[in-house]
Amino acid sequence: MTHPRPLGERELALINLYAHCQLGLSPRRFYTKWDVTYENIADICSRSPATVRRWFGSDRNYRAPSSCDLRHLALMDFLLEHREEIPTELFNLLCPDSRSEKSSNQTDKST
Repeated sequence: MTHPRPLGERELALINLYAHCQLGLSPRRFYTKWDVTYENIADICSRSPATVRRWFGSDRNYRAPSSCDLRHLALMDFLLEHREEIPTELFNLLCPDSRSEKSSNQTDKST
């Protein structure tokens, strides 16, 4: 059995910083900034296209996005803005290529 890694002052400070970070971008601002579709936004936020359309609706058709949705859009905006500045090794830790994982899993199964 493995033991959890202990948290020092540095790690606790990072948790505190992240917990109080006001990271968020509205769907409308993301949509006007990037040439995306409602379907793209739905994929980013793990929502249905119908839900995303309601974020752009008016009056009784309007539904507010959650703080998680705003955070997903802000993180995607950050990645789009700064992808070239992020070292490949670090980016691969954040976003492993699922296609290569699937092919390596299939290779493992065939041996």
